[in-house]
Amino acid sequence: MSDFYQRLLTETEQEREELLAIPFVQHGWRGELSLESYVAFLTQAYHHVKQTTPLLMACGSRIPHDSEWLRDAMAEYIEEELGHQEWILNDIRACGDDPETVRHGAPGMAAELMCAYAYHIIDRLNPVGFLGMVLVLEGTSVRLATEAAAALQENLGLPKEAFSYLNSHGSLDISHMNFYQGLMNRLENSADQAFVIHTAKRFYKLYGDLFRTLPLSLNPRTRAHAGVA
Repeated sequence: MSDFYQRLLTETEQEREELLAIPFVQHGWRGELSLESYVAFLTQAYHHVKQTTPLLMACGSRIPHDSEWLRDAMAEYIEEELGHQEWILNDIRACGDDPETVRHGAPGMAAELMCAYAYHIIDRLNPVGFLGMVLVLEGTSVRLATEAAAALQENLGLPKEAFSYLNSHGSLDISHMNFYQGLMNRLENSADQAFVIHTAKRFYKLYGDLFRTLPLSLNPRTRAHAGVA
């Protein structure tokens, strides 16, 4: 068994750090976002998370028969991911916004392009490349989600029910990443490995663009000393 997982982390470190340095991400991590900015994040999260199960299904259907272990892994991911977009709508409701407006609305350009790229690599290039997206989304959640949820809840004065998505993904994605590490270390084809690295770099940029384009404002408890209106 290889140690491709560690190589993947090393070769995408620059892109990962660039995402984590985005002001919206930094303010979110510290719990400094306004309610409007938090809901804007949840809205775009809904639009890409609702594509997770269809993307996993598409990926699994295109895995070649000599890699059934990887198709089985996609099936396991599907079981874990079912319905998570509804958690986000429940959070939006707990924030005092209308979840049905979000459900029937259109994604922003960044979320739309990120999901379109995922379908493109599955359909046209190499389905294994979708695992680059998994690294970006779940790895970022492990780093940020639980701490962000606790700080935002305290600063915004919202109920715990407004943070089910962040709280669940902070803890859930730790076990997912352990599972993911095992998958990556079973991936021995050098062309597949190179493509996962390539797509992870792309997804760090695409996911980063989602945060770069979100409206950034701070809550009253932090605005005065953060220098952002």
